[in-house]
Amino acid sequence: MIVQIDPLLADTIRHAASKSYPHECCGLLTGEVHDNTIIITGVHPSENVTSGDPARRFEVDPKLRFDLMRLVEAMDDQTEIIGHYHSHPDNPAKPSKTDLSMAYEENFIWLICASTVDGAQDIGAFRPKSDKSDFDTLELVIE
Repeated sequence: MIVQIDPLLADTIRHAASKSYPHECCGLLTGEVHDNTIIITGVHPSENVTSGDPARRFEVDPKLRFDLMRLVEAMDDQTEIIGHYHSHPDNPAKPSKTDLSMAYEENFIWLICASTVDGAQDIGAFRPKSDKSDFDTLELVIE
């Protein structure tokens, strides 16, 4: 599976990760699914509304999700909510055990951006395995 994202959209995620440091940023992704390729066409930032430690947990605002569901339905094209993104302050751009415990939708793409005090770092793309035992690493193409 290949995940494609425009460099400007990737920069939007990196900027959010840098700006929110030392807390996790988060948001939703919209796009289109074509055979073995997922094309991200929209990055929709959310306030991190977690009730836990925002440096180690994230939760996308449910209002954003409902608003985005309505918008995508009204667009009446192939656009859909395809996943979300969040940052990992002072940790690698790889899913954590906490991420795995939050993986409910097996087709959702997870983009994770590492961040440090010096700014955003790498972005990785993942999808939960169908048995939710782990994540599959996906090829991320930024172009």
